[in-house]
Amino acid sequence: QVQLVESGGGLVQAGGSLRLSCAASGRTFSSYSMGWFRQAPGKEREFVAAISRSGRSTDYADSVKGRFTISRDNAKNTVYLQMNSLKPEDTAVYYCAAADRPYVRGLIFRATGYDYWGQGTQVTVSS
Repeated sequence: QVQLVESGGGLVQAGGSLRLSCAASGRTFSSYSMGWFRQAPGKEREFVAAISRSGRSTDYADSVKGRFTISRDNAKNTVYLQMNSLKPEDTAVYYCAAADRPYVRGLIFRATGYDYWGQGTQVTVSS
């Protein structure tokens, strides 16, 4: 089992940047594929980005491609989401998730493909 704690959210103006962190504790962090999701009020939780256990493979939602970067530091048991050129439509609660399996593109885009979730961190982008 793994416990996930997100941090780094906040209020930022459109065009600004934030870096989210997700610290993991418990089982070996490097054995998990990791993902970021977000949920805006009244909307379903949606996929943002994912990264393989080694960090060599990454995927992004079309809406964030070119603006967001996911990375991980297995020595620090942490996954990051660097968010640049933020837009008001990026406003949401952002969740970190861990999948106890290899990186499978059929699964990592779906919330049901993950086994553990953090509590979320609020990101608000003002116009």
